[in-house]
Amino acid sequence: MRKEEKTQLIEELTEQLNEYPVLYLTNLTGLNVAQTNQLRRQCFGKNIKLRMVKNTLLKKALEKTEKGGEELYSALTGSTAVMFSDTGNVPAKVIKNFRKDFSKPVLKAAYIEETVYLGDDKLDSLTKIKSRDELIADVVALLQSPAKNVISGLQSSGGQKVAGILKTLSEKTE
Repeated sequence: MRKEEKTQLIEELTEQLNEYPVLYLTNLTGLNVAQTNQLRRQCFGKNIKLRMVKNTLLKKALEKTEKGGEELYSALTGSTAVMFSDTGNVPAKVIKNFRKDFSKPVLKAAYIEETVYLGDDKLDSLTKIKSRDELIADVVALLQSPAKNVISGLQSSGGQKVAGILKTLSEKTE
């Protein structure tokens, strides 16, 4: 590979690293072509970009970004495939689902919104991470809860008493 080609690949990787907030480093060694294509299809269905990379090129691309730094460099050994995603838990779920039928891919490391996870033993905890949208939905539900309680209290049979008391009090002030 010529120097120009390597430079172009590093630039492409750097763009992808900057574009996506989530990065998973995996090892696909041991999967045949059909199995790898099956994994690619599953990734494509979940809006995950799967790309095989050379460790040295990925390291140079990582150096140009602020993702993971030294912590991710330790995972750049052997064969490396990168999974790019917008959601933190989706690649972990794809890996876990795929491993129901096959023993690979093995998770080497993950970078999720400024946090680095090293090792395959983190896979279960990564599947439980909530996405940004899920967290926002939880906060909205918590904020709506008191209002729902008041409304349900007013709508219940006891709520008619409360409504009557409020009506009486409002009439006294007039």
